[in-house]
Formats: sequence, structure tokens, C-alpha cells
Amino acid sequence: MKKWWTFLALLLLLALAGCAHPQPVYNEPPPPPPPPPPVEFREAAQQGVYDGYQAAKSDVAAERPPNVEGHEPFRNPPVPPEAVEAYRRAFRNGYDAFLHGAPPPPPPNR
Repeated sequence: MKKWWTFLALLLLLALAGCAHPQPVYNEPPPPPPPPPPVEFREAAQQGVYDGYQAAKSDVAAERPPNVEGHEPFRNPPVPPEAVEAYRRAFRNGYDAFLHGAPPPPPPNR
């Protein structure tokens, strides 16, 4: 009986030792950073932040409720079609910046 217990203990140790081998892990390299936006997008974004800030300022001065979608430059941005999303995102950021008390952005180079 003692031999069986010894055999089972040895068999258990061998089974556990077989499971303890490290598995290779492959870590993929991080993806490359996205390319910088085209100059037109940066200019559109600067203009959008400024326009959004001024729009929020005029809403507060006229005691209108905040509504970024209610402004004509947001609905029909004065930028090329490929820069519309960058302008709208920046417009919203400028609008929110004014409402949260951020300092005014510099005027864009027009």
C-alpha cells in the first residue's frame, strides 16, 4: 500500500511539473503614432475653437440657453468639406471652454 501512495505522489509531481513549463508570450509592438493632421485641419480647428468660444460668449451675453448646434458656423462650417469634422469638434471644444471659464483662445490667422 505504501508503494501505491509513493507512486501516486510521484505521478502527481510529474504531472504538475509538466504543466509548469513557461509558455512563450509574444508582445506586439505598439502601433505607430498617427500622422499629424494636415495644415488645413489645424487651421480649421484653430478657427473652430475661436468661433465656438465667441458663440458661447454671445449666448451668455444674450442670456440664451447653451446650444452649440444652434449656431450657423457649427451647422455649415466655413471650411473645406474634408475639414468639417475637425472644425465642428474644435467649435464644440471652444464653446465648452468658455462655459467652463477657460481663457480665450488667440484669434486664428485668417
